[in-house]
Amino acid sequence: MTSTAGAPTLTRWFALIDSDHPEGILDLIAPDFRFSIVFGTGAGQATDFAGDREALEGYLRQREKGVLTHHVVSASADGHDELVLGETRRGEVFESTFVAAARLGADGAVRNLMIGRSPMLELHESD
Repeated sequence: MTSTAGAPTLTRWFALIDSDHPEGILDLIAPDFRFSIVFGTGAGQATDFAGDREALEGYLRQREKGVLTHHVVSASADGHDELVLGETRRGEVFESTFVAAARLGADGAVRNLMIGRSPMLELHESD
């Protein structure tokens, strides 16, 4: 079962990143935005993309556009914090599992974002 109502900002983030205009995520971030995306590729290999808005713009320039899609499996929020669990797919084929956590400012803009992904763990259906 997919539940996205609990993390509306992160759900929108992943919809935008999968769209024809992934740079739309830049409209969701605060002026003091900081992030880290730990992008695991398997066999103990990972790249940590981290920094501020400028670093996020660099991340967007290097990523494959329109190839991978994000599928949120569960989402929740606690105050200004949002959390999601999901998977990325290349077409209909599993690519990786991801987790994302965002801390929002009082205005709803993303101030901090942490994403981790790994192709080494595929989610099982919950009972």
